[in-house]
Amino acid sequence: MGQSYGTYFQRNENASADQGERLVIRIKGLLESSRRHLPGECCIYKVPRHLRKLNKQAYTPQVISIGPFHHGNKKLQILEKYKLRYLKDFMRRANTNLENLVRIVRGSEERIRQCYAETIEPDSDEFVKMILLDATFIIEYFLRNMFTVQWTDEDRTVIKPWITARMQLDFLLLENQLPFFILKDLYQLVLVTNRIMYRPFIEVVFRYFHFLNTQKKSSDSDQFNGIIHFVDLFRIFYLPPPETLSERQPGSMAEKICCATQLAEAGLTFKKSKSQCYLDIKYHEGGVLEIPPFTIDNTTEIFARNLMALEQCHYPTQAYITDYFFLLDFLIDTGKDVALLADKKILVNGMGDDNATFINNLGTNVQYSSMNSEYCRLCRDLAEFRDDSWHRWKAIFKRDYVSTPWKIVATIAAILLLALTLTQAVCSLISVLPSKRRNL
Repeated sequence: MGQSYGTYFQRNENASADQGERLVIRIKGLLESSRRHLPGECCIYKVPRHLRKLNKQAYTPQVISIGPFHHGNKKLQILEKYKLRYLKDFMRRANTNLENLVRIVRGSEERIRQCYAETIEPDSDEFVKMILLDATFIIEYFLRNMFTVQWTDEDRTVIKPWITARMQLDFLLLENQLPFFILKDLYQLVLVTNRIMYRPFIEVVFRYFHFLNTQKKSSDSDQFNGIIHFVDLFRIFYLPPPETLSERQPGSMAEKICCATQLAEAGLTFKKSKSQCYLDIKYHEGGVLEIPPFTIDNTTEIFARNLMALEQCHYPTQAYITDYFFLLDFLIDTGKDVALLADKKILVNGMGDDNATFINNLGTNVQYSSMNSEYCRLCRDLAEFRDDSWHRWKAIFKRDYVSTPWKIVATIAAILLLALTLTQAVCSLISVLPSKRRNL
């Protein structure tokens, strides 16, 4: 019996030791996994659930999957086989072989994985294949857009106009990104073959996304040295020059101001700005608000939501784009506000009355701790302007008495009639006084 008890306890001790060893291995794996998700390394995120549920389509690619988050989606198979075709064409263009390309990507595999804020399931071979196919497709596709004579009949058959249009949007979704550095590394192979014909990769990217570069920024600017992916590039296109960015103080939040129609009723003048930077909204003494022209159409919500999601995840203390859309939300409450801004040539309305609803919903579930000091000051100035009764009375006079030529004529006629009436009353009074004196 003693021996059987001894064997029993020994087996339990061994089992406990094995379980403890397995637990240590699991925790070590978790520690290694957590190291990959340090804030300084992650730059490509899945959109937080509380934002995604508001409009899933705004964050989901429709024709092409880039990177691991939507890889394998059965709805995105149109271009998957075509990526292999572009891989072959890229190897021919770069005068390289598959072994060399795999070596480059595998050498950066760990760094690429660290860029994603979620655990990436595919094993090493599958992951490297996915990154290689996606990266070479982007480079080859961008170059064919730069040199349109290189488009083949097969390109025109497979990549139809509606696909090219939607692909531009898919390349600007936060969940559909590759790290910029791996694209540059692979593109270097192309530069080696012919530096005269091919421009640096940043210029190729600028050419493809030229319609977003409203400020005509130069690709040589230091702003673009640390691009992390295409959505980050888009954000820099939006931002003013770094030296003009206003400071942000923790807790400095602007109070909600009145909408555009209410401000107009208080006498504020809305003026179309000549600035090409969307964020450059300025208030001028005397009651003039200058706003750079902007368009709201079916693509605007996709752009806005992905830029705001990037700032929520990666730039929470530098959420300048979020500030801008919050300010628009203040100004636009109803279709009347949209009509007012459209009448001033500030807003190009591509969505009808849905514009107001779209703008109002942008800030839902968005959390941030401060607003830039320039916008805070602007909101205070607008609130003070509206609260000034002199401005309100002056606005009422302009609106009710001199807003149209007919009202001006009517006002002048009324003033003249009043003046004549007063004159007649005075004359009558003067004529009566002498007779009263004589009677006395």
